[in-house]
Amino acid sequence: MATVELSFTPLPAHVRTARLVATAVARRSGVDEALMDEVRLAVGEACSRAVEEHRLYCPAEPIRLALTDTADRFLVVVTDNCAPSATKPPGAGFNGGDDSPGAAGMPAGLGFAVIAGLADDVEISETAAGTSIRMSWPSAGGAR
Repeated sequence: MATVELSFTPLPAHVRTARLVATAVARRSGVDEALMDEVRLAVGEACSRAVEEHRLYCPAEPIRLALTDTADRFLVVVTDNCAPSATKPPGAGFNGGDDSPGAAGMPAGLGFAVIAGLADDVEISETAAGTSIRMSWPSAGGAR
């Protein structure tokens, strides 16, 4: 099992870099070429949501991206490091728990609907440290 980790400042320009890295690692992991657009779009959406969250609540904290190649799955975890606080109500923004505007003025939950439609398996978890979106796709396994 090989893992590539990336952390970046919450700037929209870095989302493109995250998409490119995710696509390169997915390709190397043996993800079918027909799924590359889904990987690129889902990672971009999850990272965009994290950037928006960070810009609103914790602009100095980095966003974390972990890309793991297992025996038969390509796993991506995007983690925001914005712990809930008095300025960030639980369930606000990133996790889509309310109808407040998210990125580009769309309802926050829309991003999750897009991600769920693109990835095979999606898990969203909130902890005291922040929110993580875990996505995966089938792969041939084993870094090449």
